[in-house]
Amino acid sequence: MTEQALRTAKAVVVLWSPRSVVSRWVRAEATLADRNRTLVPCTIEPCDRPIMFELTQTADLSHWQGGPDDKAWQAFLGDVRRLVERGAMAPAPPVSDLPAPAQATRGKRGEAPSLAVLPFTNRSGLPEDEVFAFGMVEDLIDALSRGVHARVLSSSSTARFRSGPLPDVAAMGRELGVRYLLEGNVRRSGSDFRVTAQLIEAASGEILWTQKFDRPLTELAVLQEQLIEEVAAHLGAQFFRLEMEQALRKPSDLSAWECVMRGLAAIREFTDGALPRAMNETAQALSIAPDYGLAHAVHADASALTYMYLSADDPEEVRRIRRHIDRASALDGENPAVLAHVASALNQTGQGPEGLRRAKRAIEINPGYGYAHLVAGIGSVLLGLPEAGLAHFADFRRIEPNSPYQYFAWSWAGVAHAHMGDWAAAEAAVDRSVMLNPDHTPSSVVKALYVNQLGRTGEAHQLMREARRREPTATLELWERRYRRWGPTGLTLEARLATLRALWAATEDAT
Repeated sequence: MTEQALRTAKAVVVLWSPRSVVSRWVRAEATLADRNRTLVPCTIEPCDRPIMFELTQTADLSHWQGGPDDKAWQAFLGDVRRLVERGAMAPAPPVSDLPAPAQATRGKRGEAPSLAVLPFTNRSGLPEDEVFAFGMVEDLIDALSRGVHARVLSSSSTARFRSGPLPDVAAMGRELGVRYLLEGNVRRSGSDFRVTAQLIEAASGEILWTQKFDRPLTELAVLQEQLIEEVAAHLGAQFFRLEMEQALRKPSDLSAWECVMRGLAAIREFTDGALPRAMNETAQALSIAPDYGLAHAVHADASALTYMYLSADDPEEVRRIRRHIDRASALDGENPAVLAHVASALNQTGQGPEGLRRAKRAIEINPGYGYAHLVAGIGSVLLGLPEAGLAHFADFRRIEPNSPYQYFAWSWAGVAHAHMGDWAAAEAAVDRSVMLNPDHTPSSVVKALYVNQLGRTGEAHQLMREARRREPTATLELWERRYRRWGPTGLTLEARLATLRALWAATEDAT
């Protein structure tokens, strides 16, 4: 069915079933009919309708056996007949007459940056691609709205830009009250279907990111959901980088959101100096907005990482971190970012089973949120499930290949391989981590253990000397405590600790 047919039809019947509810094409066509006030939906098999249609009156024909006198069938026919006879009821107001949303404001709490997804252009000119372009925008808005790094306007806010000349970028940004605009197009390129998207800073008109995504035409129907996930994940990682960089450049008058971003930037560094800074930044966020769930979650995460990496055992500090975990959960417990950072805090304070459950819940809510996969992977390794951890790390790398946390995933993948006794794979993984972040001291220490297992004792000594010079205040006792917190107990842990002690004793000249 082409878009023109959908727009001119007096009634559009949508049949909901377990197959149709997961079809992007059906959802796009139903959305267009709903906006034109021509939608007549009915359920033909038991299923959960898409959320946006849950409140739409829907006939239930799942029991109907074809009898013409069935009351539900007769009522449904009556609905269709009335809609057709009334000329689709009163016409919907032209999109050009829809009021523009109010100008966005940022209070001291602050919010994630605002984004408007503009209607995608159909460069192919084919009617079926027009429906794809329309559905692409709808699904991108849905996927990005489930993310954590941007507030996304509904498609009705940008529908006025679907036809006619576009105002300049700055004017659109002011009119919509957004910081970023996403524009794109779809086209056929040989045997491939190509989606091109670019992110624009509204105030300056600067193109911040652009990328092409190709799928074979023969496989498009099967891979369309993966395509949406891929575009949304790339955008989410890009927003994260942009917001961290902007917050770090701002000298004063920070909002709580900006303090959280600065805290996450410090966590990304993961040094003995950066982790306390992450705690301070997120504590500042809480002083600005005491009831901000994400700030409680990231403060718990920063505190737990600091505790795990720098502190002696302290039950009172674990209880303090737990209070922030519980507060974050009470305030915003179904937010995937809150769940993931809470899960990380639980992982680092010896509450791994609960941490893994929270991380998996974040993935269930938003499968395209890479950080949740990273935390689930770490939690799996901590619980002695290295194969599951490696699977989560692979998902993280696929979903967010440009994430600033990629070196964490490779470092922990090395730990997973080490738990499995594959020292060559462990070394290869940690080498990838070092390539991404040469200043990550734990990578030097764990690699020292790996190459020692591979019989390269001299290289292991050199790596340990380098780690000790880089973090001169760290003691053997501290490194042993870190190792006990980084993995399951047992004979393999005791063997690694024995190797650590031997390498430490052999490199006393480093200090």
